[in-house]
Amino acid sequence: MFDIKEELKKLPDNPGVYLMKNDKNEIIYVGKAISLRKRVRQYFQSSKNMLPKVRVMVSKIKEFEYILTDNEVEALILEANLIKEYRPRYNILLKDDKQYPYIKVTVNEEFPRVFKTRTVIKDKAKYYGPYTNAGAVNVTLEIINKIFPIRSCRQRLKNEKLNNRPCLNYHIKKCTAPCAGKITRKEYIKMIDEILVFLNGKKKALMDLLISKMKQASDKYDFETAAEYRDKLQSIEYMFEKQKVLSTSEEDKDVIGLAKNEHEACIQIFFIRKGKLIGREHYLLSNINDNTDREILGSFIKQFYAGAWYIPKEILVQESVEEQEIIQEWLSEKKEQKVFIKFPQRGEKSDLMKLVRVNAIQVLKQNSEKMLKKYSTSKKGVVKLGEMLNIEVPHRIEAYDISNTQGNQSVASMVVFENGIKKTSNYKRFKIKTVKGPNDYDSMQEVLYRRFSKGKEELEKSDSNKKGKFSIFPDLVMVDGGKGQINVAQKVLSKLDIRIPVCGLVKDDKHNTRGIIYENREILIKKTDEVFQLITEIQNEAHRFAISYHRNLRGKEMFKSILDDIPGIGDKRKKVLLSSFGSVDYIRRASVEELAKEKGMNKRVAQSVYDFFRNSK
Repeated sequence: MFDIKEELKKLPDNPGVYLMKNDKNEIIYVGKAISLRKRVRQYFQSSKNMLPKVRVMVSKIKEFEYILTDNEVEALILEANLIKEYRPRYNILLKDDKQYPYIKVTVNEEFPRVFKTRTVIKDKAKYYGPYTNAGAVNVTLEIINKIFPIRSCRQRLKNEKLNNRPCLNYHIKKCTAPCAGKITRKEYIKMIDEILVFLNGKKKALMDLLISKMKQASDKYDFETAAEYRDKLQSIEYMFEKQKVLSTSEEDKDVIGLAKNEHEACIQIFFIRKGKLIGREHYLLSNINDNTDREILGSFIKQFYAGAWYIPKEILVQESVEEQEIIQEWLSEKKEQKVFIKFPQRGEKSDLMKLVRVNAIQVLKQNSEKMLKKYSTSKKGVVKLGEMLNIEVPHRIEAYDISNTQGNQSVASMVVFENGIKKTSNYKRFKIKTVKGPNDYDSMQEVLYRRFSKGKEELEKSDSNKKGKFSIFPDLVMVDGGKGQINVAQKVLSKLDIRIPVCGLVKDDKHNTRGIIYENREILIKKTDEVFQLITEIQNEAHRFAISYHRNLRGKEMFKSILDDIPGIGDKRKKVLLSSFGSVDYIRRASVEELAKEKGMNKRVAQSVYDFFRNSK
């Protein structure tokens, strides 16, 4: 039994992170403190001056735990990671988790390559971005590849005899074949330097080069080639026109604006690189309640930049940020260069800040109108679904889906919709335990029995009035299948003496849903009907949730089978390597020297990793 009063006495006067838990052992809040003793005790003193949100949260705390850190910066990093992992109910939560593409130039290689990546690591390559529009990255790379015949292969050309047989790209003039010694390194690097000039936004030198080549082709009456150069010039002009100049300064900066209403906040970011707007993005934050603008901005910056691969030198905000000094210190450590968070009050930067905030207000307004429309449509769909099936309005719907690959690692998903809106906090995933092979019927039987028997057990507990995770039953069960799956579900519910309507989905020859099957009758629904929109969304969500879990399990299995077989590599070294290199693929490509530099590694273990990947090809 956790005694809060006794545990408060044991709290250390050290920096760290604390996790508040409710009676279901769920983490409902994550916070950090310079002194855990002083900060955590504050929650359990007089509630007179507490904000309503904090007062409600404290009433639900049944126990807490804490993690000590060496300093406040470490506590801030850990806090951001734990919020992202657990998404506690009473923390301000960033709804979106986007990872933007970059253009990578491998200047650390003998003959560099240029390609798109979403992973940035410390490998001495040059990264350009982030780009919020992946299409713009593809267009840029297409232009580069048209103009410069650089290699796209992954061959390790360093310290090797360059006498390989050139591939097809060389023969169709898309590569200069450095692998076969058809171009010197000096000539190749000259192309790379021109690409870097282009990516740095200085178009004049590149434009002059193309104009010169266009004239040369024209003088030789090679009008087809001249037309190609003309098209390339037009493409470059178009791309640079899209990058609106917003600042006379050429320093990189992110500009963050905030707008909020009673329910949520909208953050708008402009990404400015070399004085040009290369993209913008908006984010929605929930659980804002009584939080001030300073607190919301601080929470957003911590969550956003905890997962960002690139941090600009300057971050502009519309007002000072809570914990600004410590956040600046953390960002500077992460970037390995001084980072400034500024609150401009006059001049060009202030005007820019106002522009971003106006955009945030507009996006929030549009989102609010969109959500109101969605709520209205979803509610109509639920009511009409009840009428269609001749049952009470199914305010809570649970949908189930099975996912497997030839019977391996079969999993199931349970998604929940309340009044037509998905309730992700109630979603559940199941790993099939008793069924061998690809048997969807038996898998569905196992999942439904586990779910409803557990729910019944929780309801029947006489010593507690608390509701468990499974004790809330749905008004309708939906299975991703026809009569066979419905019969399985009905048998399970009947065995447990539970009465809940069960429906399935009618599909056409192309496996697309076209209606519902209920009580052995098929009900076809028009695609324009609110009910069709509702069941399609539920089906897609159940399928997505099952597939994502399946992929996660397969990924873990692959990760385990590869790295756990390397002598000298345990969990700590695995985490260090993945944190530094970003993926197993990059670890595979690293040299012994690069591996040995990492924390906890040495030359012997680095050699072991290097040899393992070379011998396992």
